[in-house]
Amino acid sequence: MPSQKGAHELPLRIEVTNPLPGVALVLQSGKDGSVPPTATSSAKVTFDFTVRVDLPDDDGTPTFYGPFTQGPPHGRFVYICVGKRAGQYASPWDRRAKIPLGGITATQVREALAIGGRLALAYPGVGRDGGPTCATVKLPGDAWRVVG
Repeated sequence: MPSQKGAHELPLRIEVTNPLPGVALVLQSGKDGSVPPTATSSAKVTFDFTVRVDLPDDDGTPTFYGPFTQGPPHGRFVYICVGKRAGQYASPWDRRAKIPLGGITATQVREALAIGGRLALAYPGVGRDGGPTCATVKLPGDAWRVVG
């Protein structure tokens, strides 16, 4: 595979599965902006967006940039805002789910770029407390997958 070192636009998809009915979700942009879901149903809420990524010389950790990324360069994440934080001011919920990008490998980025695909992730919309998932979402090592 040819070298893909440097900055690239990388499409991502986050799906919130079985979200709590009637609770608004948005993707945080910048410090306090938001972007609505790409698609919603009772089974899932989908966010499609793009980040910039710098690939390392080797198989080290990619670095993500752009308005949707938050946190330090090698600890980036995105926020899914819930309830009041999503502009639903009458909601009893005022939460954010923190989705780590650290599980994305350089190999996955290269594969997605090579096929013109994206990296996708799904996580459950309801947490252990019965409310919307919040705080840092614990992802299994294979949570991010390349899709065409």
